Amino acid sequence: SGDTAYTRDGTFQLNADGERVTHDGYTVQPGISIPSNAVDVTINSSGEVLVKIQGQVALSNVGQVQLANFPNPAGLEAEGGNLFTETPASGSATTSNPGDTGYGSLLQGFLETSNVNAVEEISNLISAQRAYEMNSKVIQTSDDMMGTLTQIR
Repeated sequence: SGDTAYTRDGTFQLNADGERVTHDGYTVQPGISIPSNAVDVTINSSGEVLVKIQGQVALSNVGQVQLANFPNPAGLEAEGGNLFTETPASGSATTSNPGDTGYGSLLQGFLETSNVNAVEEISNLISAQRAYEMNSKVIQTSDDMMGTLTQIR
């Protein structure tokens, strides 16, 4: 739709033009193009994108990765596919380089994963479901008893 969306999904790839895109093909801003004759790409902890061009010794800087912060990240609107859009509740995005105060860090080759233990959460869900079933039976039994008392009168 042309709106700017934000993501925490760092699984970027290159399209046919050498541009950095999300796994769904959306261009990542700021646009960084990797030359077709690059033999190695490195992103350092401050977000500089460095490439080694075939036949050259020195690395060339081809761009800068930026990170966005929001006053209230909980106010972002989920659009699906790990994309979020700014809302009045989230406030406006401010951008800066990785490593700057308040903007976190960047590590090439690492992905942020869930901090939830799935096995533990499923066990908790099963326990909660059993407690719900038992409470439901107590209410049903109580209702049956009240019905019996009403018929006796």
